Amino acid sequence: MSTVASCAAPALTRKVELPSAAVHEIDPLTDPRWDAMVNRHPKSSVFHSGNWLRALRNVYGYEFVVLTTDSPAAPLTNGLVLCRVRSWLTGSRLVSLPFSDHCEPLVGNSEEFDRLLNYTQRYVDSGQNKYAEIRPASFEPGASTKFARRLTYCFHRLDLKPSIDEIFRHFHKDCVQRKIRRAEREKLRYEEGSSEELLEQFYRLMVLTRRRQSLPPQPFAWFQGLVAAFGSSLKIRVAYAGDTPVASILTLSHRRTMIYKYGCSDAAFNKLGGTALLFWKAIQEAKAAGCHELDMGRSDSENPGLIAFKDHWGAASSSLTYWQYPQASARRDIWQPKFIKRLIPSTPSVLLKTVGRLLYKHIG
Repeated sequence: MSTVASCAAPALTRKVELPSAAVHEIDPLTDPRWDAMVNRHPKSSVFHSGNWLRALRNVYGYEFVVLTTDSPAAPLTNGLVLCRVRSWLTGSRLVSLPFSDHCEPLVGNSEEFDRLLNYTQRYVDSGQNKYAEIRPASFEPGASTKFARRLTYCFHRLDLKPSIDEIFRHFHKDCVQRKIRRAEREKLRYEEGSSEELLEQFYRLMVLTRRRQSLPPQPFAWFQGLVAAFGSSLKIRVAYAGDTPVASILTLSHRRTMIYKYGCSDAAFNKLGGTALLFWKAIQEAKAAGCHELDMGRSDSENPGLIAFKDHWGAASSSLTYWQYPQASARRDIWQPKFIKRLIPSTPSVLLKTVGRLLYKHIG
């Protein structure tokens, strides 16, 4: 059940002449120009970073390619990063990028974006891939590219530029402010870091949460890979009632943005306000570190509870659309069948973890 990943389509040449420019392919993990551009480009995110790409490669075996109109000898000014997911279960496809909430094309204008998308389509037309999927946060493909809307999510960002007191005042009084104060009254203990002990506590809560959602957990190796790749730019935050871990979140940092990527809790203790305490600690730390924004990630439009939770923090919401070529109906989630949803709550944790370990690499 292994996934063999490769971004290069054998039927294509390494350079294809398009009407106004050539498109070149580079390896973002070996070409130093990629990290240099990611570090300076105003639209780059943690999902473009070498840390994120290395974690995906080391854990899932994925490989990557960046398409650019810049020649090999020139500084990099634009790029579209793609990953090939080759799977017997879900089909071979190009994704920008797997397990990434969003992945903006690092381009100067729509014309550059469309030129790179036209090249991407050739990977599909060659028969090597079923489809290509992109996840831009602001750019939209032009009509000439034939990319069509596939799924739309709700995307939240919290502005951290106001004073910390002003940020707090914009929290929902009952759903956030009161919970933070409840956590303080309950004297919940707080720890942060990236130690193996914290990671294991986080993962135990993640397994509980995923079971509650009728989903298998991500592989433990994925979180180990993130810790190894990001170092001090990753933090696991845990709230304790006494010595019992009750809630945890995992955050990443990239330039002036802190990213909330994963959260989990023991539902039996949710009334104590542990999750609210963790977010408040993360916001205070991000503000003190000079971050301008907390990226709170995407929410499924069919999950109004999660959307409301993020709204209550005063975060601004926008639409986040995933695009696909060729046009097709929305892809079914392999966890969607009702019989799977019914089985997961009663499945032993060891088996549930095994299912996640074997199948997540096919999802991307």
